[in-house]
Amino acid sequence: MEFAVPSTDAGEVVVLELPVRDPSFDLEKAVCSHGLFMMAPNHWDPASRTLQRPLRLSSSSGAAATVRVRISHPSISGPILVSVAGAASFTSDEEQSLLAQVRRMMRISDENDRLIGEFHKVHADCRESGFGRIFRSPTLFEDMVKCILLCNCQWPRTLSMARALCELRLEVKHSSSPEGFHPNTPQPREKKRKHKERNKVSKKLETKFVENIAELSDIPDSELNRNCQPLDACNSSNSSHRVNHEVRDFPTPEELAALDPVFLANRCKLGYRAERIASLARSIVNGKLQLKHLEEPYDGFSASSYDLLDEKLSSFSGFGPFTRANVLMCMGFYQRVPVDSETIRHIRLVCTSFLLLYYFTIFSIKYSS
Repeated sequence: MEFAVPSTDAGEVVVLELPVRDPSFDLEKAVCSHGLFMMAPNHWDPASRTLQRPLRLSSSSGAAATVRVRISHPSISGPILVSVAGAASFTSDEEQSLLAQVRRMMRISDENDRLIGEFHKVHADCRESGFGRIFRSPTLFEDMVKCILLCNCQWPRTLSMARALCELRLEVKHSSSPEGFHPNTPQPREKKRKHKERNKVSKKLETKFVENIAELSDIPDSELNRNCQPLDACNSSNSSHRVNHEVRDFPTPEELAALDPVFLANRCKLGYRAERIASLARSIVNGKLQLKHLEEPYDGFSASSYDLLDEKLSSFSGFGPFTRANVLMCMGFYQRVPVDSETIRHIRLVCTSFLLLYYFTIFSIKYSS
């Protein structure tokens, strides 16, 4: 359903309604369930509990227009509202295109509702907390590129690269010729951390942890509780993931395929990822990879379907086990947990911290008695 609301500074606002059948659906939990919601051009506003981002309208001419939408769910029993400012009305195709993209992001479909219902039967506490959906992008291409951006780097850099790609898309859009984006500049090599440096950092962290435990042991519990603040990116209005409203949409395969990987690496600080992203875009443009066929269900979300898709993805440059596991998770497969060197580093630090805490506690009990 489509209806108009009173005009604002941005012009008339058209509101589309997307019915939600799952009574456990929670927009905030559905959006803030995966780090992709923090990556440009997504913008989550915790104050109004709305997601804002650009979406593309379907077009028979091939030149799809971009509109900025505001997605909200004001009533638990009501529909999701997709508000578009500055638009008088939409054709039926355009309306369906926008709603299909929102459905994909929120995983709203009969099949997803069925799977989430089965999951909630096993984990009742997840139903009560609204957990069960994992946020994703409006297109599989955006998911695939963002999964490449997750590889072998820390989270702040991943966010920076995604933001740079959106800014680049705006530059390309306003450029009269793509050739202007092919400067002859050498591609910088990313510096690899040596094993020695890693060991040094690890030892320093472990030493610091021991020092911190010693300091914390002298602080009363009441003081610790007073100073502890929850780290919840979804509920912090001053979170670092807030993106500038001037940032435009994520680039299309056609836009990235036309760019020189050397320029792409320099402009967006992508390093070796630039060639992989450009190669993916070219594969889609030349028809070697057809995303619609890739997303078609084979045998539901079975292990055999997972293996088949995993094998297909492995034939493309840059799609190692970690990237493939992330992409497949975005597609609805959860057979494997995505794990890379950063994940292992965090797990190692957590395990080391628990071991140190355990031995420190034993040591304290032994010598205090």
